Amino acid sequence: MESPVRKILVYIDGSEESVTAAQYAVVLAKTLRAELTAIYVINTRALDDLVKSRIFLTSEQEEYAHDIEKDAERYLNHVKNLAAQKGVTLRPVKKRGTPFLEIKSEIEAWGVDLFVIGEISKIRSRRDEFFNETERAMRNVRCSVLMVKDEEHVWKIYDEFA
Repeated sequence: MESPVRKILVYIDGSEESVTAAQYAVVLAKTLRAELTAIYVINTRALDDLVKSRIFLTSEQEEYAHDIEKDAERYLNHVKNLAAQKGVTLRPVKKRGTPFLEIKSEIEAWGVDLFVIGEISKIRSRRDEFFNETERAMRNVRCSVLMVKDEEHVWKIYDEFA
């Protein structure tokens, strides 16, 4: 019987939780012989909101966007290296836009079977709940979603995995 999970997408947002999710996704991909993709979405809507609310000037937006681009590259390279250490090929994807929409689009385009996310941070306000892109993605995708918890346990699994 063929594995029900052939394509895994892990969402990287620069948080420790997303890196932990990536480690778990690497172990799953190797165990299930599944293809693995990591996606990092540069949130252009958030950048635009910062300018509209006059927190940033347009020139500051460009500098901040450049910094976020560098962060995206750094995190995707880090996750790619984590995968390579375990003999897993990882396809890094960097997109710009609204994260949950870009994630949903990638899942549909690539035919993802399993979407892996890190633990969602505690919601402190209704605004946080509304704007949590990871949660919005989790609720709007058509495939199964795995939320990775217990960072220490995942590190142990990843370190012990050949």
